[in-house]
Amino acid sequence: MKYQIYLISTLLIALPCLAFAQTDIDAFRFSRASTAGTARSISMGGAFGALGGDFSTLASNPAGIAIFRGGEFTFSPSIYSGSTDASFLGNKIDENKFNFNFGNIGVVTTQSLSRDDASPGWKSWNFGFGYNRLNNFHNRFSYEGFNTENSITQSWAQRAQGLNFDDLDQFNEQLAYYTYLINPDASNNYSAEVSDGNVLQIRSAESRGSMGEVNFSMGANYSNRLYIGGSLGFASIRYIDEVTYEEVDRDQLVDSLSFFSFNQNLTTKGLGFNFKFGMIYRANDWLRFGAAIHTPTWYDMNDKYNSDMSAKFDSGFAATKQSPLGEFDYEFTSPFKAIGSIAFIFGKHGLLSAEYEFSDISQARISAPGFSFNSVNDAIRKKYQEHSTVRLGAEWRYGNYSVRGGAAFTSSPVNSRFKAGGSDFSAKNFGGGFGIRDNNIFVDFGYFYGTSDEYYQPYTLSSENVPGVINKVSSNNFTMTFGVKF
Repeated sequence: MKYQIYLISTLLIALPCLAFAQTDIDAFRFSRASTAGTARSISMGGAFGALGGDFSTLASNPAGIAIFRGGEFTFSPSIYSGSTDASFLGNKIDENKFNFNFGNIGVVTTQSLSRDDASPGWKSWNFGFGYNRLNNFHNRFSYEGFNTENSITQSWAQRAQGLNFDDLDQFNEQLAYYTYLINPDASNNYSAEVSDGNVLQIRSAESRGSMGEVNFSMGANYSNRLYIGGSLGFASIRYIDEVTYEEVDRDQLVDSLSFFSFNQNLTTKGLGFNFKFGMIYRANDWLRFGAAIHTPTWYDMNDKYNSDMSAKFDSGFAATKQSPLGEFDYEFTSPFKAIGSIAFIFGKHGLLSAEYEFSDISQARISAPGFSFNSVNDAIRKKYQEHSTVRLGAEWRYGNYSVRGGAAFTSSPVNSRFKAGGSDFSAKNFGGGFGIRDNNIFVDFGYFYGTSDEYYQPYTLSSENVPGVINKVSSNNFTMTFGVKF
């Protein structure tokens, strides 16, 4: 199960301190894809829906495979850098993390059906197979600040009120009980060890993993005008999150407690499948239109998780407790996508392309046999909304050389009622690159920079405001694609 996260005035993402459970945060995290794939694609903002002829289109508009006139093999090593700039109670902390990965690897083969371009009919059918990386979870995120108002121990005490020990969450409140951070009376009314704040709050987290997809695609070319394609995608998720949360009596204002530390570890793995269907229509030599539909992706998910807590008191007494290893299997269904695109081709000199993508995270669903997820799915419906991504790309060619640029803008998937802190989780991406082609060999270099603002709340209290964290997230992706035509 995942960390129990709440949306209080805005979207909150996998912070420590709350129970492991599947939440609407899973729908948010695993329904979004970043700009990835080949170097040519990322440098043009991913705007390839009406262009085709690039392996990354197998993950967006499978009709793009029908544009290929010959076989092609591509391989794209990539370096990813994720950065965070967190502001909490007047303090700022910057973090960075690097990751080497493969943006794509794949092959396309073609089968000619007719060499007579003058007469109408089916000209060729093509087959493609390979892998495209869809998202990168490598990140570090830290904050610290002196909170004069409250403590996470108060949140644990509120959640435990009226419950017997055996009914407490064994990954959170039971640990706080064992380490004397919450203490019950005879009626199971719990008091917090830190009731008035005045503690230094420190959080550090490191995540890693990715989302990717293996595609089997087929496409056909009719009269060099209409290109159609379909794809069967096998998607994978691997997400690992390691979080440490601490409160320290820095100024010796808290009775008896010196400090405590709370560690949480989560590993999520998922396998799923989806279908994609698309078309490209070449109106004339300089104008193309594209459209594609992606079905939901149906995932089988598995979570493994554990936590531990330790506390030290002024008297020298210390207590430590570790949870058991938890595991839970469930299903997750991501929302469908619809994509429309247009491209202008200027002979051999260059091109312009634009793409519009529609999705709705509020349609995502979580389920498991024998368990009710009505409250979680209701939260997904309320907190998320329809959102759009607009992608723009350009390429200028001179002989064997190409220069490219592009951008992608994603509107907020979060309902306006749940936004705060000046953050709405919209995203902006900017890319650029160049390529060299010589006979049947080509090398492309691509770069994109992405940025978004996020707002987090470490815990919730029923009667007090809890300070939030404003986090500015940015990413840099350097990709090189090696290709061979055959």
